[in-house]
Amino acid sequence: MKRRTTPLYKKPATWLGGLIGCAVLVILWVAQPTAPRAGGELVDVREPDLYSDRALAGRQAFNANCAVCHGTNAAGQDGVAPPLIHRIYEPGHHGDASFLRAVTNGVRAHHWPFGDMPAIRGLNREDVMLITAYIRELQHENGIF
Repeated sequence: MKRRTTPLYKKPATWLGGLIGCAVLVILWVAQPTAPRAGGELVDVREPDLYSDRALAGRQAFNANCAVCHGTNAAGQDGVAPPLIHRIYEPGHHGDASFLRAVTNGVRAHHWPFGDMPAIRGLNREDVMLITAYIRELQHENGIF
């Protein structure tokens, strides 16, 4: 004997479950947070009146390789990357070698909510030391020793 079954579309519980599921998905989609707009500087940076020759060369290398994320004068960018002109990066907490390690190996996020920093290819040790000299002179001008 053949058993008679009711099609799913005729079962009220199926309709109700589907309707609730769709409602939950719409609510989650509407309520999802939007990503912060990228680009706003995170700190105000004063520039020194005069840079050393090493810092000038480092500024050029920074602008070519780092500013796209860390912003003009290392002021950081909202939603992109942290400011390097910040007391977290003072020499006593992040020594010069930490900048070299960051460029060479990348860095897992640990101070900021921007995510991990990837390694930066195409820079050698001297390039990074010049960039570091530029950052240190900016930091000094902004009261970070």
